[in-house]
Amino acid sequence: MNTRETNWIERYRPGQRMIHWTVAFCFLLLAASGLALFHPALFWLSAFLGGGPWDRILHPFIGCFMFVFFFWFAAYVWRDNLLDARDWIWLRRIRDVIENHDEKVPEIGRYNAGQKLLFITLILCMIGLLFSGLVIWRVYFSAYFPIRVIRLAALLHAFLAFVLIAAIVVHVYAGFWEKGSIRAMTRGWVSPGWAWKHHRAWYRAVMRSSRGTAPPPG
Repeated sequence: MNTRETNWIERYRPGQRMIHWTVAFCFLLLAASGLALFHPALFWLSAFLGGGPWDRILHPFIGCFMFVFFFWFAAYVWRDNLLDARDWIWLRRIRDVIENHDEKVPEIGRYNAGQKLLFITLILCMIGLLFSGLVIWRVYFSAYFPIRVIRLAALLHAFLAFVLIAAIVVHVYAGFWEKGSIRAMTRGWVSPGWAWKHHRAWYRAVMRSSRGTAPPPG
């Protein structure tokens, strides 16, 4: 496909991109403040929120804020992240995906199986972090739970935070690995060639609907 074609394809609307980058900014603050609370050797990271006391005060509020915005974004894309039969074939042929043998894997919709599994992981981690965080939020909720539950919640919170950070690292790496993906979330548009190469079934659906295309953004 020729990437210089007149009509480009809208992948994310401005509102969706705004929500995504809001969540990303919150994640960076939460990762830094959470690591500062996790181990003394990382306490210097608390400087991002103004020091130790502010770190402890703001961390749970930012976490709730990120939870709301993440599920706001998830409401836009959850249908496209449902696993189907093609996704299991894609996963079984992951070696061909890595080696760029696109002819050996099924045509991909808006998201591939790896992106869908990441989405599910993020959903589960976010829910687990919210509820475990509420249990250990001492100012407001810890009085309602026995100490044993609070200790287990703290362990679960730390574990899920580790999984979430690892998942986001994979997400960022994949964004750079699939050239053009970062532009999709910064500018909102992708070229027909990009859509054809990486998400062919989605490209066909967009072309059939004749919506979401426009001249290349300046």
